Amino acid sequence: MRATWWLVGGGVGLGAGLMYLADPRSGRRRRAVAHDKALHAVHEAENAVGVVTRDLVHRTRGFFFNSLGRIRREDVDDRTIEARIRSALGRVCSHPHAIHVNVEGGRVRLAGVVLKVEHSKILSRATRVPGVVDVADNLRVFKQPGSHPELQGGAQRPGDRPEFLQRNWSPAARFVAGLGGASLLTWGLSHRGVPGMASTLLGSLLTLRSITNIELKRLTGVGGGRLGIEIHKDITVHAPVEEVFRFWRAMENFSRFMSHVEEVRTSGADRSHWRVKGPAGIVFEWDALITRLIPHQVLAWKSVEGSTVEHAGIIHFESLNEGRSTRLDIRMSYNPPAGALGHAFARLLGVSPKKQMDDDLLRFKSLIETGKATGHETVSREQLSVPTPEHSGSQPVH
Repeated sequence: MRATWWLVGGGVGLGAGLMYLADPRSGRRRRAVAHDKALHAVHEAENAVGVVTRDLVHRTRGFFFNSLGRIRREDVDDRTIEARIRSALGRVCSHPHAIHVNVEGGRVRLAGVVLKVEHSKILSRATRVPGVVDVADNLRVFKQPGSHPELQGGAQRPGDRPEFLQRNWSPAARFVAGLGGASLLTWGLSHRGVPGMASTLLGSLLTLRSITNIELKRLTGVGGGRLGIEIHKDITVHAPVEEVFRFWRAMENFSRFMSHVEEVRTSGADRSHWRVKGPAGIVFEWDALITRLIPHQVLAWKSVEGSTVEHAGIIHFESLNEGRSTRLDIRMSYNPPAGALGHAFARLLGVSPKKQMDDDLLRFKSLIETGKATGHETVSREQLSVPTPEHSGSQPVH
């Protein structure tokens, strides 16, 4: 019975595909588009195979020579060992400049100040440096930076994390993960019950992770913050920076040129309520706060905690041509429901957020320069902006 349904479904799909391509009016163009897409897919596949092959070869050679170096002792001068140790410290220490390295005859002495959370990683990493005979620990360890100038600032280092725990996977890792995910997916689809469902889910996530090279938390939207999808655009318009800034500062104007924004209502100097149409016509609503405001220079906002869609944006304004033009540098990030999977679903429906943003900015440019946006009614120059609240000074809004 199941085989019969598969045959019927396959026949219907094949017939629909033939009708779509053989249509007398649009079939020729559709066949040409399908042919171009097929050629593009073949070229992309060939490039991917070449990248994966080269990565596998290089990693295999690296593993071989690294293993050979561990077995065969090499004579290394002290200056080379010191350089290797300093390079290794940069991977595990947030303040490598606070550590003094002294090498004599392959024996390393470490002095200076370090944080307690990094102490063991530093010693372990220094011991594994090729050419090191022994490591003497003269480091002073502190739980907190406190009043030590050498421990102020700095960024925490991820250390030598395993390949599959890194944010971005190498081509070889993506290839191996893709094979494993496809195997789990195939096995899960052919088995019933909890094991089959678990294998199908795990295989699907692993396959998508390998294809997109996006972290699972960003892929699923769980714990991805506002960085699920990032968009960076810039545009130059022929209008004074004061007028352009005033237009963006009045967020009610967004619905005039952003096709997916149905309404933005402002309340007070720094709070707004957004109503946005998403994939399949689903409407999402959230509140946002202005986080930074410097008139004619910077405008930044973000959604409040607990919003359905986590969203943030920042725009830098730059005056050009002696004040006659304005350049806008626009950065937006959002984490839609289902994360990047929701983004992929939107693209399947023909909605690409980045392409949509391009179209929106072209409408904005037309609106600010001519008073009319494509597909919208004509408005006067006075209607293009709402006066900025008087209490919106040059100080950032927290």
